[in-house]
Amino acid sequence: YSGFWIRVLASLIDTIWLLVLTFTLAWIVYGAVYFESSSLSQGPADIFISYLLPFILTIMFWYFKSATPGKMILGMKIVDSNTLGKVSTGKLCLRYLGYYISALILGLGFFWVGWDGRKQGWHDKIAGTLVIKEK
Repeated sequence: YSGFWIRVLASLIDTIWLLVLTFTLAWIVYGAVYFESSSLSQGPADIFISYLLPFILTIMFWYFKSATPGKMILGMKIVDSNTLGKVSTGKLCLRYLGYYISALILGLGFFWVGWDGRKQGWHDKIAGTLVIKEK
């Protein structure tokens, strides 16, 4: 199983590339004024860029590569906890939703990876997934 700290590093890598992508797209669509506004949303394109695009890209990476770029770089993949095979799209969407649940209560669901015998966070338990080291 992939442990807590390597998964934290993978998450940081994923956060960086997603931020670069979304900030670049927001700048292309809205210009520099986007970063000066205190408004929570600049419009429909902002909702797509900030929320839908990261969801779509994450699910696509999980589905087609069984990992995000950060996990791929660090030699990990996401598998079904029962079969150790490919995870269904439904379970992947549930896993993504589980990220929000894992973040509740001071991120305890993510820290759970460090204490769990199978290194599962709450999002993994909810979706029935494991993060393992690739062979």
